[in-house]
Amino acid sequence: MNKTAMPQSQDWNHFWSLDQTKKFTKISWSKKRIMSVLQEYVKPGGCALDAGCGSGFFSKYFCDSGMKTSSLDYSQEALDIARTMTQGQTTLLQKDLLRANLAGDIDNRFDIIFTDGLFEHFTAAEQDVIFTNLFSLLTTDGVIVTVVPNRFSPWEIIRPLYMPGIEETPFVFKQLLDLNQRNGAFVVNQGGLNTFPFAFSPDKWVGRLFGMLLFTVARKP
Repeated sequence: MNKTAMPQSQDWNHFWSLDQTKKFTKISWSKKRIMSVLQEYVKPGGCALDAGCGSGFFSKYFCDSGMKTSSLDYSQEALDIARTMTQGQTTLLQKDLLRANLAGDIDNRFDIIFTDGLFEHFTAAEQDVIFTNLFSLLTTDGVIVTVVPNRFSPWEIIRPLYMPGIEETPFVFKQLLDLNQRNGAFVVNQGGLNTFPFAFSPDKWVGRLFGMLLFTVARKP
């Protein structure tokens, strides 16, 4: 994987302060389809970590589902949005996911760890550090749900218009599987989402090829 110029905290603070990024706090077909994947693993009373929480949309989803939720980001602007989205219900964690032994800085362990729009901003070596850090925060029976953009989706053509100043390297499906497997995760669910951005979308058949998003759900062996 080519090296990606990782956005710095000031880039993300600027991005999340833009009026045009407010749309990421709203419901969409892609978010509905991500929630359809998550609902099998949501446990009322359990603990959820929204890692790279961004707009706070999924932090709110976990809170509304009755989970004790933590929102992690290194952008203070993003954490402020997550606080507002959840009406203060989430625990805010301003952390650097590349920090060695991140688990030593966080007391909780989580039944579900969720990322969407995170790994594509880092090199392969950095992705391994992040995945290892997050994986170490799982409970014994917990799952890590990873959502990344698909290199072959038409969305990648127009994405720079919607995410100004933010660079990323989208995935192909094999790369996402490799990320899990080389870091010791056992994949229990996988696929692609949002081939078409309206009610009917043939994700089951061609999602992992042409869907806007790719996903895996993985456990500890």
